[in-house]
Amino acid sequence: MRKFYWYFTAYVRKHGPTVILSILGGVIFFSILMPFLMKRLTIKKREYIGIVGEYNLQTLPSEIKHKLSMGLTTVDPEDQSIEPLLSERWITENDGHTYRFTLKKGLKWQDGLELTPDTINYNLKDVEVISTPNDLVFKLPAAFAPFPAVVTEPIFRQTLESYLIFFKKPNIIGLGPYKISSYTQNNNRLQELVLDGPEDRLIYRFYLTEQDAIIGFKKGEVDTINDIRQIEDLEKWGERNITLERKIKYDQYLAIFFNHNDPLITRNLKQALYYALDKPKGEERAVSPINPFSWAYLEGGKDYAKDWERGTERILSSLPNQPLEISLTTTSIFNQEANQIKKEWEEFGQHAYEKCQNSSDVEDKSLCENLKISVQLKISNFPDTQNYQALLLGQEIPIDPDQYFLWHSDQPTNFTNYKNTRIDSLLEKGRQTLEQKERQTVYQEFQQFLLEDPPAIFIKFLPSYTITRE
Repeated sequence: MRKFYWYFTAYVRKHGPTVILSILGGVIFFSILMPFLMKRLTIKKREYIGIVGEYNLQTLPSEIKHKLSMGLTTVDPEDQSIEPLLSERWITENDGHTYRFTLKKGLKWQDGLELTPDTINYNLKDVEVISTPNDLVFKLPAAFAPFPAVVTEPIFRQTLESYLIFFKKPNIIGLGPYKISSYTQNNNRLQELVLDGPEDRLIYRFYLTEQDAIIGFKKGEVDTINDIRQIEDLEKWGERNITLERKIKYDQYLAIFFNHNDPLITRNLKQALYYALDKPKGEERAVSPINPFSWAYLEGGKDYAKDWERGTERILSSLPNQPLEISLTTTSIFNQEANQIKKEWEEFGQHAYEKCQNSSDVEDKSLCENLKISVQLKISNFPDTQNYQALLLGQEIPIDPDQYFLWHSDQPTNFTNYKNTRIDSLLEKGRQTLEQKERQTVYQEFQQFLLEDPPAIFIKFLPSYTITRE
């Protein structure tokens, strides 16, 4: 004990000032500076989110893109009309061939660089872009009324950022509240993407399939998965501290698309099969391929409510010369719906057969046998849209009501091979008419004619689920 006292007093005599200053510094730091710093330092909340799909920095999902940046225009959620966002206004010139957007003042990219017309690059095919000090001018090869919807797409700048002192890697910069702080990828496919916002940090982890994402959720890799459809596995899962939030997506619908190159597919048969099915009621029901909240939507359009008598009238008015053997292709996601369609169509076929046998208007009763509908289901994760008879598939609804790409007979993207000269004319007129009121008339007429000669059976808007760990 005496030896310790000698050592201690010798140390204090030699290093006394240092000891006293250290003690005083500690008291000041912990009593004054530490509370001051704690008030100003924010520990960001972290959220781990699962995303399904194959993405890279150039093909980010919409959810992430709109956190990172904005477009020249935006969509009004009330009626799906297009409003200025980064632009102050726009005007059309040269009979709709030219669009001039005037940018708002004082906007800056996330790295502090001023947003000017020459820093914006939409990389649009066959479009000449001219930058002036205040305006961004797009010269189109033809009049195109939906163009303001095209530039709702968020804009980005490509950059190279340093990492590990000596290396650089590409990144993108936007104008939104979040920015990319880091990412990892494998063979140009994102595995993880970290976004930093004012108050939180979002860590996105990417999975190729919904099943992979659900496994990741169960393993604790993510606490939230957005926009998934197959939840049966989670509904049976024993863990209870999860919530499932269901949301109807009015920009996606489920429909049975017909291949019009098949001689079996006639107008009467399509209408009969339409009337044969029981469709959802209420807000989930899709009646046309246009968003029900759109300014162009037709209220009260023909909805083909289930009506076997009307369906039978259609099919008896032109009896098929061959058996109604229908091949219905779909993906595993819609397997349950496909089986229900098969059941209802086959039951309707039996009903139509019996009506045919009892009808005095049918002279050749042997043709009644052809009405016994037989449905063969084909399940494929990647259906061939060039080789099918009927295809049960989800379809995206564009922001603008323009449906040219899907239904115009000249378009290679018209995978149903639908040909209707009246529909072609209306689609051409709709994208060349600049006044919204006039366009509304065109697209409502389009919906009327499309539903009289339906290229597809529109069934429902697609629900999606968000899974969250509490």
